[in-house]
Amino acid sequence: MKLKDFISKPRAVLLAVSFSGMTCLAESAPLNILLFTADDLHRDSLGCYGSPVEAITPNLDRFAREGMRFDNAHVNTAICEPSRKILASGLYGFNSGSMGFMKVRENVPIIHDTLGEAGYLTGVIGKLRHSTPKVSYEWDYAFGRKGMGDGRNPTIYYERSLAFFEMCKKAGKPFYFMANSEDPHLPWYDPEIGPIRGAEAPTRLYSPDEFPVPDHLPDIPGVRKALANYYNSTKRMDDTFGKVMQALDESGMRENTLIVYLSDNGIATPFSKCNTFLASTRTPFLVQWPVVVKPGSINDSLISSVDFAPTILEALGLAALPQADGRSLVSLFKNSTRDSGKSFVFTQVDSKVDGAAIPMRCVQNKKFGYMYNMWHRDDYYYRNNNEVDVMKAMEEAAESNPAILARIMQYRYRSLEELYDLENDPGCLVNLAESPEYRSILDSMRGQMESRMEASGDPLLRAFQNRGNAGIVQTEFDSVYPDHNPVIRRKEWERY
Repeated sequence: MKLKDFISKPRAVLLAVSFSGMTCLAESAPLNILLFTADDLHRDSLGCYGSPVEAITPNLDRFAREGMRFDNAHVNTAICEPSRKILASGLYGFNSGSMGFMKVRENVPIIHDTLGEAGYLTGVIGKLRHSTPKVSYEWDYAFGRKGMGDGRNPTIYYERSLAFFEMCKKAGKPFYFMANSEDPHLPWYDPEIGPIRGAEAPTRLYSPDEFPVPDHLPDIPGVRKALANYYNSTKRMDDTFGKVMQALDESGMRENTLIVYLSDNGIATPFSKCNTFLASTRTPFLVQWPVVVKPGSINDSLISSVDFAPTILEALGLAALPQADGRSLVSLFKNSTRDSGKSFVFTQVDSKVDGAAIPMRCVQNKKFGYMYNMWHRDDYYYRNNNEVDVMKAMEEAAESNPAILARIMQYRYRSLEELYDLENDPGCLVNLAESPEYRSILDSMRGQMESRMEASGDPLLRAFQNRGNAGIVQTEFDSVYPDHNPVIRRKEWERY
């Protein structure tokens, strides 16, 4: 829908909010929505989530102090494009049609349509292709990576954001604005190369001895060297966020804007992005909603990105989507002590960027994570295009370090089932699925998996129920993924 097509006049929104024993009733301008996403960000890299790295994310840390922080938030698919389609549709990818790098089906309702009908202008900067929900959808304001200094130029993000806010003010329309940083997606900022393709340098650079190595990776020199550049990119992402907030402040519309911040998935390393481990799906989730969200509040309940669309529509007082796999978080925004009511989050991967189907399913609570890897076969090994320097460093170390070799083998040749004690082993180092003392927990988690697959209409349900029958599993695989590009066979990984 184009600007000239808007004929509806935005209505005032009546906010009634209660906290600290006080009630505030105020009529405001229509509520705006600003969604800021990072790309491939490890949650614990942020200072507000415990990172000891000096001044790595001051803008986001201040934002968290002034708003609400969710400590157990997940994305439902840890891959860039399908993760963003879940935000738009409120549906798991297998229900929206986005089971990888593909669009939402044209007949599936999305929040963008509802917002357009309500008189909202929609804008996006960065990650344009990944964030456009349907082939037919047209934003009112849009700039992709090339128009954003490779998606890594904070100054351009400021200029484009301010221009969009001014456009909305001039039109007298509320907005839904999606600001997407390309950082810290690969390639990470290398000071020996410097800014390229219109990017800017981060406001601070890091050395290999300044940060902790994430739990899922080995602490070796080659990994630290690679991660130093990741932290450089994370710093620039925070610079970008600060510039978008500056533009919003200068527009004068921050006081009637609901702001949500999250990452589309975890860091681009082994055992994270494009998987279903804890480091894959756990995301920062920060919220500001003036008057409604109490500054400095923290919520510990389980939530996931499929809850985003229902939340936005309820916050705006608009009709809910006719079908959604998520639920609204508005009651949690209003009361940080309230629980989401979720005992588990359900996460999925179907296919990756090269078209290979690598179906995985996971149910996690705060204590355990259970995974089902439908793609598992003895003559296949897992890989993706996000390994780069970190995996190279691990492979070099594996020549003389049996523990790292075993870790690589664990990653390449995934077990059919995996069970991890997330509380004591957040890096998912030790698979407990075959440990007799965890048999009752394994059985319980299997039951949770089956019930969630059945409730959501997961097309892998029959395969999961017959996971010990290779013939049925292969038949289901061919049915669900008819255009699958085969994964790499074991013989091409002979040195292991």
